[in-house]
Amino acid sequence: MEERTIPVYLFLGFLEAGKTQFIQKTLEDENFTAGDNILLVVCEEGEEEYDSEMLKKSNVTIKMIDDLDGFNKKELNKAAKDCKADCVVMEYNGMWSLNDLFVNLPDDWAVFQAICVCDANTILMYNTSMRQLVAEKLSTCNVVVFNRFGDNCSKEELHKLVRGLSRGANIYYETDGEMILDDIEDPLPFDINADVIKIADRDFAIWFSDIMENTKNYNGKTVSAKMIITKQPGFPKGVFAVGRFMMTCCEADVQFVWIAANHDKNFKPRENHWAQITAKISVGHDRYRNIDYPIMDIVSLEDTDPPEEEVASFY
Repeated sequence: MEERTIPVYLFLGFLEAGKTQFIQKTLEDENFTAGDNILLVVCEEGEEEYDSEMLKKSNVTIKMIDDLDGFNKKELNKAAKDCKADCVVMEYNGMWSLNDLFVNLPDDWAVFQAICVCDANTILMYNTSMRQLVAEKLSTCNVVVFNRFGDNCSKEELHKLVRGLSRGANIYYETDGEMILDDIEDPLPFDINADVIKIADRDFAIWFSDIMENTKNYNGKTVSAKMIITKQPGFPKGVFAVGRFMMTCCEADVQFVWIAANHDKNFKPRENHWAQITAKISVGHDRYRNIDYPIMDIVSLEDTDPPEEEVASFY
């Protein structure tokens, strides 16, 4: 018998951004509910409350979890079993790490879509004071909705904020109840249809973001980029991590981003081993997070000097 997977519609954002109202409108849409039993997991309580009559009419069972101790596989599994859930809608706490979410999701749950709801008037302030929490939300979501977008808001600044973390997310601006799709173009600075896709040092961050979000576009393609090759703890012989240190939003948020690569089992990289790496891309799939990920088979590796700017960024 095929294993049953429960799709999760994940709503991210900070308190008072308008998540509850957005979710309620979603649940009122008959095309969304379609008679399914829906488990609504609410992890924070704001000023807005859900309409109990609407929830009942739409076959929605609400489960409140307002502390991390109660957010675990056992409680989530029980809630889904009790209401015979066909799908889950989750309003996640804006102050909780997404790592806590993915660690505690039941094994048969998979995030189908992640939507980040932001207040267009305050999100830039949040990005200044809580960059890591903002960055992990925007880099994870498929859709970003900027609520309460007005004349005092800058579409260019909000677009730049999202694109600095996600190349693939759709962006919407909500004004007086109307959703306006972002139409600012972001052409890639490299030729994805070339026989060998050559990534300039300055374009590494854009390429890495694009390949992680649009992985299938690279299936079977050959890519050449200057990267560090390193052995990671727990990797089998012949498997390495290739990548660069990258700054997503600030100097305090620099981390080594990498892709798993297959190479010679006897190869031993040096510390801070920079190389011009040419590799063929294939695609794997993580069913729990419902995301594709790239795998590199190294065709050639030539030692090289580090780029002028060793830390990659979008700016």
